[in-house]
Amino acid sequence: MSTLHTVRCPQCGKTVEWTPASAFRPFCSKRCKEIDLGAWASESYRIPVVDDENEDGTPTEERD
Repeated sequence: MSTLHTVRCPQCGKTVEWTPASAFRPFCSKRCKEIDLGAWASESYRIPVVDDENEDGTPTEERD
């Protein structure tokens, strides 16, 4: 017995069945997939970075 796996579209939140018939999974449609790709291409998605230096230029370890 297999269970039906569903996921939420990362773009709009619509429920999507995780099957080979869902051509754009995890997205619900080509539109949502292209919106997400456009966000990556325009660098809208960013990973936060922690600087190794303080505002005055001293390394973080030497901070009192």
